[in-house]
Amino acid sequence: MNRYDGVRVLLTGAASGIGRATAIRLTTEGAAVYAVDLSEKGLAETAEAVTGPGTITTRPADVTDEPAVIAAVADAAETLGGIDVLVNVAGVHKTTPIETLTVDDLNRLFSVNLVGTALFCRESLKHLPDRTGVIVNTASLSATQGNPYMTAYSASKGAVLAFSLSLAAELAARRIRVVPISPGAVDTPLVRNADMFPPGLDLNYFSKIRSYYGAADPEMIAAAIAFAGSSDAAYYTGADFRVDGGAHT
Repeated sequence: MNRYDGVRVLLTGAASGIGRATAIRLTTEGAAVYAVDLSEKGLAETAEAVTGPGTITTRPADVTDEPAVIAAVADAAETLGGIDVLVNVAGVHKTTPIETLTVDDLNRLFSVNLVGTALFCRESLKHLPDRTGVIVNTASLSATQGNPYMTAYSASKGAVLAFSLSLAAELAARRIRVVPISPGAVDTPLVRNADMFPPGLDLNYFSKIRSYYGAADPEMIAAAIAFAGSSDAAYYTGADFRVDGGAHT
């Protein structure tokens, strides 16, 4: 497939998980990818995994640092000669019972998940072309489905979803598409290594909403992102794109 031949993509969260899988998928389809993440080591590993025919350029940056975001987007546009597609994957996850939820928890989740996404959208819109530009933002099934111990995380991803839907309406006159992707459970290092649930919590509720397909591989979400950002999805904008193995039903 060569849907991304000549397409210039700015991608955040590219150092692992869904972001790494997306970088590999898009470059396989011919994209020139400018990959951003806080982890320089992870970015180097992603770059090593890319085999082409597309290309990858990496830049370490904190998505919550406004000057760093401004500089990264400007450099991406200069390096690539423009930006056609923005894909926001960078995010953090934390499960916290409401009794122990802190302001620091809330600030961290909203700063990375919402503020980082919004900053990259704002800056990239200076370069995205009318009629063909695309923004793909990573929300979550948790944005629309209640999950115990995820009040703060769900609220932050709900904010990403609401932000994306309103941005799609705002950019409709420019014909710039905005697609929020809402994955369900995904088998990523973020989930495996982040102490998903503190000891002693009652997890019986999750058996009610688990997909019969199990957790998705990151490559499955990357495939959905590749579709959403391509011309194959030219009539898709302003709607929640759930990729959750039917867990929402």
